[in-house]
Amino acid sequence: MSIFDLKLETERLLLRPPQAQDFEPWAAFIADEQAARHIGGVQPRPVAWRSFAAMVGVWHLQGFAFFSVIEKASGQWVGRLGPWQPEGWPGTEVGWSIVREHWGKGFAPEGARAATDWAFDALGWSEVIHTIAEDNANSKAVAAKLGSRFLRMDWLPAPLDAKPVEVWGQTREEWRAGRASGAPT
Repeated sequence: MSIFDLKLETERLLLRPPQAQDFEPWAAFIADEQAARHIGGVQPRPVAWRSFAAMVGVWHLQGFAFFSVIEKASGQWVGRLGPWQPEGWPGTEVGWSIVREHWGKGFAPEGARAATDWAFDALGWSEVIHTIAEDNANSKAVAAKLGSRFLRMDWLPAPLDAKPVEVWGQTREEWRAGRASGAPT
């Protein structure tokens, strides 16, 4: 089975590696100043193409990267999320970025739960972190819904190193204990 046959499903979402048809909504998403604010900023279309192609390449190199998030009901691309650990990153991250028109629908925690299960079970990670800008209250709320807690301040690698970021997270054991207890992870 190819990594590009991989699909994770939740009640409302399909998570899969990016495909060529995802580029148009990806480019529109990364051109939205508000949506791109905490993920490196707006990218013009040629730069968006390179970041999209890099994400596909990371799937080939590492066997994991951000999934495309597809809303099952509409078939619409609504964001990207999943496991992420580029060179110099401060840990094994599960991150999320959802198209602005879909904020507040619970897609980020729903998809991140599935991606975190997969990171622990399939990738064998022992910890999941979330790097969050200090002023990103929405992502902190998602992290808390996942059962993560503030761990430390840290730095992302260049060119994202202008300011320190908060690192939230939890261990595999904490995640499994929260899932077993029925806690809202």
